Amino acid sequence: MTTVTREHRLVDAFVALTDTLVADYDVVDLLQTLVDRVVEIFDATAAGILLASPQGELEVLASTDEGSGFLGLLQLSAGEGPCIECFATGLPVTAGDREEMHRRWPTFAAASETSGLASVHAIPMRLRETTIGSLNLFRESGGALGADDALAAQALADVATISILQHRNLEHSTLAQQQLQRALDSRIVIEQAKGFVAHTHHVGTDEAFTLLREHARSHQERLADVALAVIERRLVLP
Repeated sequence: MTTVTREHRLVDAFVALTDTLVADYDVVDLLQTLVDRVVEIFDATAAGILLASPQGELEVLASTDEGSGFLGLLQLSAGEGPCIECFATGLPVTAGDREEMHRRWPTFAAASETSGLASVHAIPMRLRETTIGSLNLFRESGGALGADDALAAQALADVATISILQHRNLEHSTLAQQQLQRALDSRIVIEQAKGFVAHTHHVGTDEAFTLLREHARSHQERLADVALAVIERRLVLP
């Protein structure tokens, strides 16, 4: 049996992201792929992405599970946390232990400790001077990301950012904002479909999302389109 090394996973992640630079793609699925991959590559417990709306308000767009999504929402409601600080400064933000988290973001730290997390690493999603969100890694183990890991994580975030803004001249902010707004609107529909499928199939929301995503991929459809069809009762997932 061939052993899949960390380096192979990193290369595969770059290939998956760079494929979007030359073809039409689903923004939400792209970002979901990113958070799924970084958890494996960087030995994280969970990961999530906060993306800014055209009005500059951060929203949770992708997460590996409901727990990481909750931590993102918590930061937004509390107005504090590593992910918010990362977006505001455009710089990586790291807290390597619980004591540091409590000192810097007490509300976030209390919730993350309840979830068993001991460190957090927020990586800006930026292109030149424009920051559109943050990629966030949550770990049960303490310590900062190593220099090589931090560089690799930033590179993945950069490629994802370029993918989102592809064919968009950042000087024409209206076009870029429209692209971001479409992604955020898609996520709302997907969240609604997750709840609907969880109810009809008697499964958790994470499993419901997996069912939606697998159907979209197997039928080569956009995740948001599948979600809308489910909500409108035009599609019944098996």
